[in-house]
Amino acid sequence: MTNVLIVDDQEATRLGLSLQLKRQPGITVIGTAVDGLDAIHQVGGVIAKGQVPDVVLMDVRMPRLNGIEATRWVTRKWPLVRVLMLTTFDQDDYAFGSLRAGASGFLLKDAPASELVAGINAIAAGDAVLSPRITGEVIRRADLADTERQPDDEPGRAHAIVQRLTKREREILAAVGRGMTNQEIAHAFVLSLATVKTYVARLRAKCDQRDRVGLVILAYEAGVAKAKHPGEFGT
Repeated sequence: MTNVLIVDDQEATRLGLSLQLKRQPGITVIGTAVDGLDAIHQVGGVIAKGQVPDVVLMDVRMPRLNGIEATRWVTRKWPLVRVLMLTTFDQDDYAFGSLRAGASGFLLKDAPASELVAGINAIAAGDAVLSPRITGEVIRRADLADTERQPDDEPGRAHAIVQRLTKREREILAAVGRGMTNQEIAHAFVLSLATVKTYVARLRAKCDQRDRVGLVILAYEAGVAKAKHPGEFGT
């Protein structure tokens, strides 16, 4: 069973999500929270009782403590707990900050039940949920962040990590950063799907990233996601 905690300041949203998920086999709703502070309290309480919330469905905009800060707190204190952000995407432009805070992906609040369940299962299995549309927002946020960073911020660290990769690993990292699926990468580089999965797993290990979202962010921090042709990489 996958244990899910729902966090949203709107009672109707919490109720609707709970009803949706309680109909799904393999998913148990173990609680709800009304804001970020309540989420931290609820996660801690559940863990103290011997359970682990496998996935926290986290709203972005909430009073007292927003979803970004709550996500940062939860994922740092309890690394095994994964967070799936829920957003009204046309209004919220916090994708990049939320992912950097430790979220494993984004879904729209009006996503169909099948998409919600698939996202929960993917994140519980250690994968990430990052659609091309969300990736586009990450790109935009990353570009804006480039103009705001101080010289001692993340790009230097990201460049150092990427320099340790082989040319093909940098190419795969760039493809992941642009939101390509494993199947699309396999087709583009004429590789088997199993080989691509091996490359992605190796990248996560070498780059010390727990999921695909971390690789996307790293790719943009290092600037490799903008390189679309193999010739743009060094040897």
